[in-house]
Amino acid sequence: MRLLIVGTLNGQLGAASQIAMDRGAQVTHAPDTDTALSILRSRGADLLMVEISLDIPSLIPKLRAEHFSIPVVACGIGTDPKTAAAAIRGGAKEYIPLPPDAELIAAVLEAVAEDSQSFIYRDAVMKNVAALAEQVAPSEASILITGESGTGKEVMARFVHQKSRRANKPFVAVNCAAIPENLLESELFGHEKGAFTGAVARRIGKFEEADGGTLLLDEISEMDVRLQAKLLRAIQERQIDRVGGSKLVNVNIRIVATSNRNLQQEVKDGKFREDLFFRLNVVNLRVPPLRERPSDIQALAEYFAKKYAEVNQVEERPIGADAMKVLKAHNWPGNVRELENTMHRSVLLASGDEISAAAVLLPDASGNLAVTGSGESRAPEGPAYGDTNDDSGVDPEVSATLVGKTVAEVERDLIIDTLKHCLGNRTHAANILGISIRTLRNKLNQYHADGVSIPQPGDSNHRASV
Repeated sequence: MRLLIVGTLNGQLGAASQIAMDRGAQVTHAPDTDTALSILRSRGADLLMVEISLDIPSLIPKLRAEHFSIPVVACGIGTDPKTAAAAIRGGAKEYIPLPPDAELIAAVLEAVAEDSQSFIYRDAVMKNVAALAEQVAPSEASILITGESGTGKEVMARFVHQKSRRANKPFVAVNCAAIPENLLESELFGHEKGAFTGAVARRIGKFEEADGGTLLLDEISEMDVRLQAKLLRAIQERQIDRVGGSKLVNVNIRIVATSNRNLQQEVKDGKFREDLFFRLNVVNLRVPPLRERPSDIQALAEYFAKKYAEVNQVEERPIGADAMKVLKAHNWPGNVRELENTMHRSVLLASGDEISAAAVLLPDASGNLAVTGSGESRAPEGPAYGDTNDDSGVDPEVSATLVGKTVAEVERDLIIDTLKHCLGNRTHAANILGISIRTLRNKLNQYHADGVSIPQPGDSNHRASV
């Protein structure tokens, strides 16, 4: 864990730094955000711990503008809820009150590591893949990880890194699909000051940042063919040249790439270089879709139920047999990512002693979230659904709150409640709900036109009313 601490707070952050180092973190200090950005450009980091007075809301956009995907934790003296809420609204992942508590610092470091490293599997099919990954991990061979979107290809890549001889060195990931084509070369190889408009300072690329460790090229099939040629040379020669640079830079990295496409077909279609494909595909790890590993559905659902109960500070409930039946019967086109969002919703909706099928919302044929009973999506209405003496397995406490409502009304209430939970943050709410930000905005516009009060960004005690 590479931790960059920004600010001083009269020595309190120094104490936090010592605690983090005692927990195994590699710590670097920066007095202000400008210095922090310079450090990120030259060596990178896995987590930022920032003094709250340094204006986190202005720092977050700067990080995004330079494509630094790094979680930010705010730190401040005291536990004022308004201060903490302001930090979260500004984009911080968490707020840590100072003076620092050793266990709290450790918990945050572990949580950040867990977010990107949890590898949960139980199914025999996945055990075979994991065994192969562990077998080849100590080698220096390039690895190509394939599978549908949402199956956990990056998690598999991190598992390979953890089991490799490079485990104590950086693991650096770059999403080739998320970065504009004209910026990806600079992102990978870095640039010199003045190399192009906006290059205000030298910045190392992901190759140099990962030196000694592992570089993950996520969704490599999205890379332009012209840039593939430069990538191939870098992998073969173990040397890169920064954009605008005049000398080669030696790098020592292990390449892991992922793709949700059939790269052999992409080669035939002229969209991917054959020589690069062979260079990357020394070992192929296919991560199967969730529907092919049913035992993992239960293991992952239980993991996410516990995780989001802790995140939302609500009672941890076991998953009822009726709910598990529904989860195992679903096809999961969005794979693990869809299951995670579903369990997050279920944790928020559940009441009673367990998570029942009534708390599990899955998309119907039209793509709208629907209340699920005992394996089929249906609207929460009718005497059979509200009968507390039936044997349908539906939680009576949940059904009592749903009787007489249409699916559209349940969906509206869920969206509004989730938005309130996220302090009006549309992006966060959309992620929890498992829908696109565009879909969320369209629904909110519709609700507003219908007279529903919509939580705005920053609202902490907003109540929806029709």
